Amino acid sequence: MKVLHVESGRHLYGGGKQVLYLMEGLAKRGIDNVLACPAGSHIADEARAFGEVIEMPMKGDLDIGLVRRLRHALRKHRADLVHVHSRRGADVWGGIAARLSGTPAVISRRVDNPESRLAVRLKYGLYHHVITISEGIRQVLLAEGMNAEHVSCVRSAVDPTPYLRDYDKGAFRRSLGFPETTPVAGIVAQLIERKGHRHLLAALPAVLARHPDLQVLIYGRGPLDATLRDAIEHQGLNAHVRLMGFVDDLPAQLGCLDLLVHPADMEGLGVSLLQASAAQVPIIACRAGGMPEAVCDGLNGLLIDVGDVAALGEAMNRLLDDAALRERMGAAGRQRVLDEFSVDVMCEGNLAIYDKVLNR
Repeated sequence: MKVLHVESGRHLYGGGKQVLYLMEGLAKRGIDNVLACPAGSHIADEARAFGEVIEMPMKGDLDIGLVRRLRHALRKHRADLVHVHSRRGADVWGGIAARLSGTPAVISRRVDNPESRLAVRLKYGLYHHVITISEGIRQVLLAEGMNAEHVSCVRSAVDPTPYLRDYDKGAFRRSLGFPETTPVAGIVAQLIERKGHRHLLAALPAVLARHPDLQVLIYGRGPLDATLRDAIEHQGLNAHVRLMGFVDDLPAQLGCLDLLVHPADMEGLGVSLLQASAAQVPIIACRAGGMPEAVCDGLNGLLIDVGDVAALGEAMNRLLDDAALRERMGAAGRQRVLDEFSVDVMCEGNLAIYDKVLNR
């Protein structure tokens, strides 16, 4: 079997990581991979270890020329199946290219934002099957009229290996200029509106009143960088909040946090939540999208309602107050990732859908 993967993201965020995990797992199972991705994207070099890479222009929703470029790739490589992994035009143009080429196609849906019934019918009607990365996303699509037989949940995975290490939390704090006993919270997410950074900043005054030494590290990059810097300055939080940007050695740093905060308004599943659990870090997240599938309330973290700033502050104070609770939740989170979110489980789930589509 040969699979043409289509990933239109330029940066190696959670979705791109999932594509790499899948390509690696499929290659180990004897599947031939071809990846179509934007020229100069970060995924290209790493993906070459698991298949052939075609770099091409991918300009977004209005890039109708992507249909021609993908059809050319399909003719050249004679793929048995197309797997589209992202939006930004690839979801529509990739489906059309596959249809015009007579190639069976599946698409991964990674976000839980609602779409109109008409959009769902037209777009996903191009595909033989839709794969959601959480049951929460699957339920959104079913509510919008999709046939249950044509949409399946295969949860995202995380390779826990980089996080199965002994973390020197004291050395990490010293490297940032903090005393070794400093409590440290973090958020790992693109700097975009729906990730909820504003809720975290709004909750901090109540947390700092009880934990005046707290430091908050914001990992990630995105269009809200300048907006967040202004908000931190305006709210007088410069001494407590640091923008870390995108770091290449996140696995070396993540386990040094005392807690991960993820107050997103919506989230398909949240790969950073799985990474934090693998690193034995307790999590605060929201009851939205697939987050309750990554975080079991009271087991490996705490769940709050979306936008509930007071509850966010209370949850942060609860975890910061109780080191034993953080340790128990961290250990439970790691075990859950090992049991339920392995790369092998994710690969086998996708491969089963490929077989189903091709056999049908």
